[in-house]
This record gives sequence, C-alpha cells and structure tokens, in this order.
Amino acid sequence: MRNKYIHIFSRFFGLIILLVSCEELELAPENQFTDLNYWTSSSKAQTVLNTAYSQMHNSTYFFYNEGISDNAYNGRGDTAGAASLAAGIYDPSLTRLQEEWDDRYAGIKSCNLLLENIDRVEDMDDAKRNRMKAEARFIRAFQHFQLMTWFGDIPLVSVDLSLEEAQTLRRTPRAEVLKFVLDELEEIVAILPTKAEYSVQERGKITNGAAIALKARAHLFEGHWQEVVSACESLINTDANGAYALYPSYEGLFLPENEYNSEDILSLQYVPEFRMWGDFFDMAPLSAGARLNALAPTQELVDSYIMLNGKAINETGSTYNEVEPYFNRDPRLTSTIVYHGYDWKEAGGSSRTIYIEPGSSPDNPVDEYAPGSSSTPTGYYTRKYFDPTHRTALASGLNLILFRYADILLMYAEAKNELGEMDATIWDKTIKALRQRAGFTDAPALNFNGSLNQVSLRQIIRNERRVELAMEGLRIFDIRRWHIAEDVLNGWAHGAKFAPASPDGGYIRANFRTFDPNKHYLWPIPRDERLINSNLSQNPGW
Repeated sequence: MRNKYIHIFSRFFGLIILLVSCEELELAPENQFTDLNYWTSSSKAQTVLNTAYSQMHNSTYFFYNEGISDNAYNGRGDTAGAASLAAGIYDPSLTRLQEEWDDRYAGIKSCNLLLENIDRVEDMDDAKRNRMKAEARFIRAFQHFQLMTWFGDIPLVSVDLSLEEAQTLRRTPRAEVLKFVLDELEEIVAILPTKAEYSVQERGKITNGAAIALKARAHLFEGHWQEVVSACESLINTDANGAYALYPSYEGLFLPENEYNSEDILSLQYVPEFRMWGDFFDMAPLSAGARLNALAPTQELVDSYIMLNGKAINETGSTYNEVEPYFNRDPRLTSTIVYHGYDWKEAGGSSRTIYIEPGSSPDNPVDEYAPGSSSTPTGYYTRKYFDPTHRTALASGLNLILFRYADILLMYAEAKNELGEMDATIWDKTIKALRQRAGFTDAPALNFNGSLNQVSLRQIIRNERRVELAMEGLRIFDIRRWHIAEDVLNGWAHGAKFAPASPDGGYIRANFRTFDPNKHYLWPIPRDERLINSNLSQNPGW
C-alpha cells in the first residue's frame, strides 16, 4: 500500500501561517489556531513537519533543472526559468530566482516553527519528539544547502523570525552556512532511524542514510574528497546505516511498482489522487498523451552514451555509425531518452514504434520533428520516470528520487580518483557495478584499465555520472562545481540530425546559449528581496 503520510498540504499550510505570536498572559482565541493553542498533540506537530517535507523540492524543479544544463532544452515557454537561465539572458527580476528564494525560506520557516514549539506538545514520546526534530533539522539543512549552492552567501536562519527581523537580515558568508549544514547533519545522523527501523507505513521518511548522503553531497560540492570517501564508505561498506544496494534493473528503478527499493535513499513523496505531478504532459511523445513538448533532451546528452564495447562514439574503434546512431549504445540511453524508431512500451506489455524523423511516420506524424510545432524541438523525448499507470493528462503519483545509492557509488569513485586512489577494487565496486546493472557485458567496458591516468579516469567517471543520473536534475550542479559550465553552456545546444541545411553537419541548432563565468556561477539575489531589505548585498556582476 502506498505511503500516505504525506498528502495534500495546502490546507495545512493555511493553519501554520495562523500561528501568530501572543503574549503569555493573553487568552488564545477559540476560533483560530495560535501558538498558544496549536501545539496540543503529536498529530498537529506532524502536520507542520509534513508541510516542511512538501516544501523540500518539487517535480518542476526536479526535471527542468536539466533544462538549465547541457542535458536538455526548454523549448516552449520559460518553465522554472530554465530557458532564460540556460541562455544566460536573465537578470535579478527573473521569477525563478524569487520562487527559489521564497520556497526554500518558507520551508526553513516551517522547520523552525516545529523546532521551537514541539516541546509544548505534552503527550508525545521523547524518542518520537527527538526523531521529528532531527527530520526538521535535515530539511532545514537541505534548504540552506540548496540556497547557498545557487546564491553563495545567504541569510542563515536558524530561529523563527518575525516579519520585521526577516526584513533586516544580512547575508551570512557561505562558509558559515556550509559549516552549519555539516554540523547539523553530523549531529542528527545518530538520532535518525535507519530505513529498516521505520514501519511500512512510515516509508519515505528521512533516515540516517539520507543524512549521510546529503553530507557526502555537500562535501562533494566543496571538493572535500576524504570526507566524501568517509561518508560514502559508511553506506557502502556496512549495513549499519541502511542496507542499500543497486536495484537490479535500471529501467525498473523508475517504475511505480518498484518504489522504496534498495537503491532509494530519499524520495519526493507522491500519492495517486492526493498529491501528484504532471510534468510528462509536456515531456513525453505526443502520441503517448502529451499536449506538447517543453523539455527535450539534447544531442549533446545523447552523444555522451558510450558504445557497448566501452568506447566513446568519437573514439577509434567505437564502431559508431551515424546511419544507425542508437545501435549498440549504453542501454541506459533507451531507458532514458526516446529517439527515432524507439520501441515505446505501453501499459500491459504491448509496444509500438515512435517516429520522429520528418516524413517517416506511416500514419500519424504527431511525434515528428517540425520547427515551430508542438513536437520536440530537438528530435528527442524523455522516457525515464514516465509512469505507465498515469492518470488523465499524464498525472502521476510516482515518487521522484532525490538521493539514490548509484549517486553514492559515483561520488565515491570521483573522490577516490581525485585522491589518486582509483584502482581495480574501487572501479569494480562503482563503475563496473553500475555498468553491469545497466546491461554491459563486453570486458573492455567492464574491466579496469590500469594504463589510464587520473585525467582520463576523471573524464570517464564524470561521463558515467552524466548518463547514470540523466534527467534527474543534477547535471547543472555538476558542471558548476567542475567549473566547466563556460565550456558546455556557450554556443549551440543541438538536436538530432534532421536538418540537412544546418551548418553543424545536419544536426538541429536548437538553442544558442551564453554562460559568463564572471557572473553566472552565482545567481543574483532576487530584485524584490533587495527592494524589501536594503541590507542584502548583491553578487558580483549583477
């Protein structure tokens, strides 16, 4: 049975904003919630915590963050600011910047409300109270981490603020925010249960494994390689913090019947009928029920999938053939991206061919690439996370994984290589294991090549990370922390070879992009925030 502990939160959030301050001797109004009469039961405290969970992230950011990177193109509208951010044509007034700021500070406020008031609940087991506090502290740390990743220096908010106090805040140095995040995670790891200690009804709640995963990611973004290794090894080399493992099927990992599998460390929780997402309505092939295509994978992402023999498509001996570009490729390509001639699986086991090349469809050309139409602007659609059990308008209750065990293995491999410690043993635990799960069988693709130097291994590991985690919203953070955004986000983003007149060998010129390393590595502080609070300084170049 699906986890029901997070449902629709909008009605509950209305209760939270009514928790107004009252003097200690005032009588609490009987017709509304206040901080004097709200904190009377564990169920009410859980409602506030559920709200904080719901504010952690959303499906639109999850998918459209790919459109900010070189993995995908937001070709219809400017969803979550992806088109503007990718093209480098934004300024501090961009709506996405304000929404990111507002959403994450709203989540922080929910956490602080709970942390400062949960001790008022008298009829609550201490173990449960401490666990709920630890969950809130994780979410608060996660929100601060996301904010500092985008904006750099941000106000650190560890207590519930009044409106007046919030309007006078100054930005806290990023290093202090990072220390706060890491200190919080270090303390709550010992408090949070493992996933095995939660009941089936509580699946999806934050575990100590999730805290370790976030700690590893925070250190990864800073290049703290030894700390990344230590965090990852506490999940790889022991079951004490949760028995995590790669799920046997890469394709099956993202299907609703396999939720809460061995690889899932923490997911955004959705429940059919109660809380759903519908982004595939603008991502899937039109013949699969989509209304148009607003987020399409790029040719650059497609080209990153290696051949079954382990060679890149432009490498000598790869056997890559432009006439049959999707033949003998990394099987994860087919599990992630819909290309011309794709064998589309329907619910119930049937399948049909998706025709994308112009003029190729024998009957219904709805999916074919056509400039200015509602179809894909790159010649590709997305398959990963398509829910065959979807409701009307492709609405889905499928959970979206924020942290999974494959990411732990990739972080571990990257850190070990940066420390100069990559060897056959580490390779077999990480890259080989991921490729075996994907379906590779050729020895050159699976076995460690001891003749490769650190630089060559770095490129292999980075590419492995790209294809393994493609369309999961993480690529933009990787190219920023590797400081290669100016290399991959300047110039044209391409599509399939459907444009004979194109100056780029027939590959579609989908979108021209600009990335200025002097300013674009940090988002500007939102314009309206600085109008409200003159104490907030601005990032360089803005």
